Amino acid sequence: MLFTDKARIYVEAGSGGDGASSFRREKFVAHGGPDGGNGGRGGSVWLVVDDNLNTLVDFRYKRKFVASRGGNGGAKNCTGHKADDVEVRVPLGTVVIDDATGVVLADLSHKGDRFRAARGGRGGKGNACYVTSTKQGVTFAEKGEPGTKSWLRLELKLLADVGMVGYPSVGKSSIVARVSAARPEVAAYHFTTLSPVLGVVRLNEETSFVLADLPGLIDGASKGVGLGHDFLRHIERTRVIMHVVDCSGCEGRDPAEDFRKINEELALYSEKLAKRPQLVVANKMDLPGAEEHFPALEACVKELGYPIMKVSAATGQGLREVMFKAYEMLQKAPRDSEFLEIGQVKEEDPDAFTILTDTEDADFEVKGKNIERLVAMTNFDNEEALYRFQLIWRRLGIEKALREKGIEEGQSVKIGEMVFDFHDQY
Repeated sequence: MLFTDKARIYVEAGSGGDGASSFRREKFVAHGGPDGGNGGRGGSVWLVVDDNLNTLVDFRYKRKFVASRGGNGGAKNCTGHKADDVEVRVPLGTVVIDDATGVVLADLSHKGDRFRAARGGRGGKGNACYVTSTKQGVTFAEKGEPGTKSWLRLELKLLADVGMVGYPSVGKSSIVARVSAARPEVAAYHFTTLSPVLGVVRLNEETSFVLADLPGLIDGASKGVGLGHDFLRHIERTRVIMHVVDCSGCEGRDPAEDFRKINEELALYSEKLAKRPQLVVANKMDLPGAEEHFPALEACVKELGYPIMKVSAATGQGLREVMFKAYEMLQKAPRDSEFLEIGQVKEEDPDAFTILTDTEDADFEVKGKNIERLVAMTNFDNEEALYRFQLIWRRLGIEKALREKGIEEGQSVKIGEMVFDFHDQY
């Protein structure tokens, strides 16, 4: 099976529908007023947990998800239809990251979790909304607000209760095959396991937990060597680490040194990971040399305060006791939701703006949430709408700020997708 645990997708919500500019026209109604309805809201893009998915492989074939635009408003105060939302199915354990900033936006680690990845724009207001006691003949209406759009990174972190770590060929796959119904490939060569394998360990009718057979860790993994960060990403989510060591030293390795190096890699990658509860399993105790190596390994393990147990994956000796011990430690371990920190996107004043000079497309460029939204929602072909834009632009202090920056008659100003020429009479 192809296992994909990372993906990059593009999400774009629908813009709101345009408001209508309309006047009541009926027989015997001499002076019908504005009756233009509002536009409908654009569709949003949602990421939704699907229990039936196990990988992100589907995103290799489809990466772009775009919601529809809201319907335009109509005469007689008719509101445009609201566009349907787009739901994107993702597996349990998906972490959503903003591709531009690297900020973690959501951790979809529970059944039923949903995250709005792109928000649909609100519909523009029709001219009926701008009628006042002193202004009855309003002709302008708003355009729909643009929907948000962005590139997102999706990373799947396995939701295993217990994750096995250790050098390649120490017997992790043999253990998970013995204690669960999972059937990972088992062979006498390194890196037999290239993709994580989940197995359910059932201790009795009411007691079970999920055990992950993870690809072998090697020196330099914390710096991305080998499967590196792809491997360590999955360990982050496990609540208990089962550290499997080949105690026989059959390949000329020192079990105690292997134990130290693996823990160094975990600590280099994450301090929190180094503090995770750990059960050390001395495997291959049926082979010659294992009993001789065990005392030195046990001394290293006890220095760090971890429990250590002897097993033989080949014969099954000691495995049941190890699984009960892992379950016991699991009951005292923190829940997975405590492991991941969701970034807080800094809330800025929507009226705030910045002015850039000598940009690629114009002499000056104004950036700011409200001013860019105003430009996108203004119909500049309508004189009343243009006048309203000028009032708001002055109220926000943009004209004054541009003058302080030294803008001259006829120079260009870019806001959002539009470029204007600056004139004093405006």
